[in-house]
Amino acid sequence: MHYLDFERPIAELEGKIVELRTLAQADPAMDIDAEVAKLQTRAGQMVRDTYARLSPWQKVQVARHPGRPHFLDYARTIFEDFSPLAGDRQFGEDQAVVAGLARFRGRPVAFIGQERGNDTQSRLKHNFGMAMPEGYRKAIRVLEMADRFGLPVLSFVDTSGAFPGVTAEERGQAEAIARSIDAGLSLRAPFIATIIGEGGSGGAIAIAAANRVYMLEHAVYSVISPEGAASILWRSADKAQEAATALKITAQDLQELKLIDAIIPEPEGGAHRAPQATINAVADQIARGLSEMDGMSGEQFLKSRREKFLAMGRSL
Repeated sequence: MHYLDFERPIAELEGKIVELRTLAQADPAMDIDAEVAKLQTRAGQMVRDTYARLSPWQKVQVARHPGRPHFLDYARTIFEDFSPLAGDRQFGEDQAVVAGLARFRGRPVAFIGQERGNDTQSRLKHNFGMAMPEGYRKAIRVLEMADRFGLPVLSFVDTSGAFPGVTAEERGQAEAIARSIDAGLSLRAPFIATIIGEGGSGGAIAIAAANRVYMLEHAVYSVISPEGAASILWRSADKAQEAATALKITAQDLQELKLIDAIIPEPEGGAHRAPQATINAVADQIARGLSEMDGMSGEQFLKSRREKFLAMGRSL
């Protein structure tokens, strides 16, 4: 278990439980059941209390937790006939964006997911989830295919932002993001986006211009990272905690601002403690969203999506 800084008291309690069990394995005559049960009760309550009052900055840390399930973890579980497509037919393949066709609970769908990787090798392979222009052009390719065949689109957002390097700018990063947003807004089919971890800037909205936008309970979604905002406003990344609060980046803030449609509860202690339960909860919410949109026409999808985004901020 990888523990975050604010989880140190929990780590100490759970460490004691591990120590007791190790001692009991060495000496089977030891009776540790009562003590372990007491420590587990205390640890469980500490987890509940801690996660019931997370600050925005702590939620950022949870959203970035290395043990949190990433897109491919979801894909392997909730999709059948999973068929990723490669390349944007202009430049090359970008593995930060995984997109293609599959079946979701027996229903044909198109999918787009940002993959960060789970270890050093896979993180490098997927560029830490930071897409290049060809990644967004691949997303456009899948969105246009879904529009042509009337396929629902399911997108999974998990990125700190689009890749900011010179090579990305030279290949038209800003245009690729803008065209991806336009393709999402122009889709005449159901479109559901779920922020499963960190939703950063245009890199996130590029695949999240959807009819329904859902967020996991401890995910974050913002126009810029807290560190980036702090560097601009205070000339110091040390002010990231203050920036996280000011940016209103939590699921609870965004639902209050009517920028997302639903919050998906996470297991006690965050998605990293029970990845499969989290994946199941996301799948169930997506299924409900698709059911709500059954029977709508292509024009209705188009109109309702555009009205949704045009209305944002008007009531504030």
